[in-house]
Amino acid sequence: MISGMRRLFPVPAAGREAADRRWPLAELADAYAYPASSDGTPWLRANMVSSLDGAAHHKGRSAGLSGAADMRVFGVLRALADAVVVGAETARVEEYGPARARESFAARRAAAGQRPAPAIVVVSLGLELDFSLPLFTQALVPTLVVTGAGAPAEALRAARKAGVEVIVAGEGSGGDPARIKAELAGRGYTRLLTEGGPRMLGQFAAAGVLDELCLTLSPRVVAGAAPRVISGPELPVTDELELAGLLEEQGFLFARYRWGTGRP
Repeated sequence: MISGMRRLFPVPAAGREAADRRWPLAELADAYAYPASSDGTPWLRANMVSSLDGAAHHKGRSAGLSGAADMRVFGVLRALADAVVVGAETARVEEYGPARARESFAARRAAAGQRPAPAIVVVSLGLELDFSLPLFTQALVPTLVVTGAGAPAEALRAARKAGVEVIVAGEGSGGDPARIKAELAGRGYTRLLTEGGPRMLGQFAAAGVLDELCLTLSPRVVAGAAPRVISGPELPVTDELELAGLLEEQGFLFARYRWGTGRP
C-alpha cells in the first residue's frame, strides 16, 4: 500500500481522517489557503526544504532533498500565490522557468480574482540576468525584476529594452525587503510566496517582513557545508513562531509556522 498524507496538527477528530490516503489537490489547497484579507494587506510566506541535519540543498540544488510529496506541496503553494519571489542566484542555479497555468486550479484562481498563473519576481542586485531566457520571453504572466536604486544604469536600460518591468525598491544596490513587499502589493500581488534562497530569506527575516514559513523536513542527511534555509547575520532572539499546521507523508514532514509579534 502506498503511504498517504497524514495530518498531525491540528489534530483531526477521531475517525475523521484516514491516515493512509492520497489527499486531492483541493484538500491540500484548503490546508494551505492564505488568510482572508479585506484591505489588501499582503501576506508573504516562504517555502523551503531542509535535510534532517539542517542543509538547505545538496550539491547546490534542492532537488536532492525533495520527493514526490514535497513537489506536490510545492506545486500547490505556487498555484495559490499571486507572485513567486526568488533571488537571482537561486533562479539561475535552479534554472527557473515561467510559472505555468494549472487546469486543476483555474476555477479557484478565477474565483479569487487571480491571473491564470503566478508572476515570477526575480530580486537581483546587479541585474546580471539573461533576458533572452524563457523565464522572460515565454511567461504567461510577465516576469518582474526587483532591484535597488544603486543598480547599474546600463543594466537597467538593457532590462527595459527587453521589455522587462523593473521595480526599484529602496536605496543602495539591492531592494529593501519592506519596499519589495509593498511594491508588489501595490500592483495587486498580495498572496506572496518566496522560495529563497537562504541569503535573501535572511534579509527578509531581519526586516521582519515574513509572515509564514512552510518548511519541509526531508528524511535525509547530507552533511557538507550547505547553508540553513535562512542564512545571514545572527538575528535577535524572537518569540516562538506559532505552529499552524503539520502534515506527514513517507517520512517527509510539512510544517507551517507563523510569525507573531516578537519579530526581530
